[in-house]
Amino acid sequence: MTGEAGAAGKLPQAADRVAQQWSRDNFGARMYDFIVMHKWLADPLGRIMWHNEMGDLYADIARLGDVPAGSEILDIPCGGGVALRGLTPGRRVRYVAADISPFMLDRAKAEAARRGLAGIDFVHANVSAMPFEDAAFDLCLTYNGLHCFPDPELAVAEMARVLRPGGQVRGTAVVAGAGHVPAACIAIFKRADQFATVGKAEDIERWLARAGIADPQVRQRGAYAYFSGRKAGDRKVASRADGGSDV
Repeated sequence: MTGEAGAAGKLPQAADRVAQQWSRDNFGARMYDFIVMHKWLADPLGRIMWHNEMGDLYADIARLGDVPAGSEILDIPCGGGVALRGLTPGRRVRYVAADISPFMLDRAKAEAARRGLAGIDFVHANVSAMPFEDAAFDLCLTYNGLHCFPDPELAVAEMARVLRPGGQVRGTAVVAGAGHVPAACIAIFKRADQFATVGKAEDIERWLARAGIADPQVRQRGAYAYFSGRKAGDRKVASRADGGSDV
C-alpha cells in the first residue's frame, strides 16, 4: 500500500458551503474532531445535544476487529480518523480513508501515525462522485457524514456503487424529528454551514433501499441513527494475491 492515493488530480473547490467550511482549519472543525475523538466528552455532549450517548458509535467502530483478512474497506468521510481506533498495526486489510476536506485528511494522517498504522491510503474525494471503480470494496464506513452532505441520497448511491455484491455499509448520522433541543442544535449547525441536508431515520432507510442495499437496518436513538445493510448479491471478499496489505 502506498499510504497516499487519489493524486491523479486535485478536486475542484467544493461547490457547497458546508464542504468548504469543513475544508478550513477553523474552530468548528477542530472542536468536532476533538470531541468525537474523546468518548469521555462525546458521551455527555451527545446526551445533551442529541439525546443519545455515543457508546454505540465506538462499539460499531470496534467491530473492525472482526473484518476478515484481505478485506478492502472504505471510510468516507474519514474526518480526523475516528474509525482508525478500530484497527491494529499489522492487520491484513486494505483501508482507504477518504474525505473532501484536506484539513481533516491531514488530521487523519496524524492519527494514523500516532497509532502506528503505516499502510492506509488517504484519498481526497467528493462523496457524490468518488474516484473508485464499481464493486471495489467489501465494507463502507460512513460515520457522522450524511447530515453534512447536500445530497445524502446521492452519497448513499455512490457508496453502494463501490461496494461488491454482498458488501456491507455501516454508519451513523444525525436525524431530524427528535425534539426541540436536537432541532435547535441542527439549526445552529446549519447556520454555521456545518450541516447540510438532515433527513429522518425513514429517509435513510429509503435511500439505502433505493441504492440496492438489501434489508437495510436503521436504529434511531434520540436524534442519532445507526444504519447498516448489505448490497444485494452473494458476498465475496476479494482474493488478493498478497493476502492484503498491512495497516
